[in-house]
Amino acid sequence: MQRQLVDFKNVTIQIDSQKYFNDVNMSIEKGEFVFLIGKTGSGKSSLLKSIYGEKKIIEGDAFISDFNLCKLKNDKIPVLRRKIGIIFQDFKLLNDRNVFNNLVFVLKSTGWKKKELIEERIMECLEKVHITKLKNKLTSQLSGGETQKVAICRALLNNPEIIIADEPTGNLDPVSSIEIMEILKEINKNGNTILVATHDFELLKKYGNRFMKCTNGNIELIEKKNLKLENIYK
Repeated sequence: MQRQLVDFKNVTIQIDSQKYFNDVNMSIEKGEFVFLIGKTGSGKSSLLKSIYGEKKIIEGDAFISDFNLCKLKNDKIPVLRRKIGIIFQDFKLLNDRNVFNNLVFVLKSTGWKKKELIEERIMECLEKVHITKLKNKLTSQLSGGETQKVAICRALLNNPEIIIADEPTGNLDPVSSIEIMEILKEINKNGNTILVATHDFELLKKYGNRFMKCTNGNIELIEKKNLKLENIYK
């Protein structure tokens, strides 16, 4: 039987030297759009970081695609991360260069050599996120919504198997938040798997179909009909 794209069974995640996140069970199939919900401090970010190798898994079975995270060596983490597109709340763009050169930096850092192929891939991704007109703009001159769109474009560059977004609308106004979610929805329709951590209840109601609640070291599935504000924060 083919393994699911994300497959965690009875996983323990080390958060720091004294704190652990225990008994995590979750699965995500290829092509799904999943929301990870839960109150602040419930472990959402730590769980996401365990997927891309920033938090250590010390017990259980954990696979991302064909990567066994429990046996993942440090020198293989960059290889894993090429399979994962990561969108951060605080963007993490380089503000001393324009949008195009931010994206060039990512591709060169992940092994791309040929200038024409780099330019072609960047233009493909800019078009997917509808920001071709921003390519020559300094990132320091972008609005919050524009900056997050560039971050989404960056996440797409290496054609990842899954895109992980940690509170991607947390610093944005409502209009920009909807624009970002519409882009993620469109990307998902094109075949990319999406995992979004958020506590924005309005976006959850509008865009969500499958919800995993992070609480007390467990992942609980919540049906849309049972999605209520108190279910997220209790």
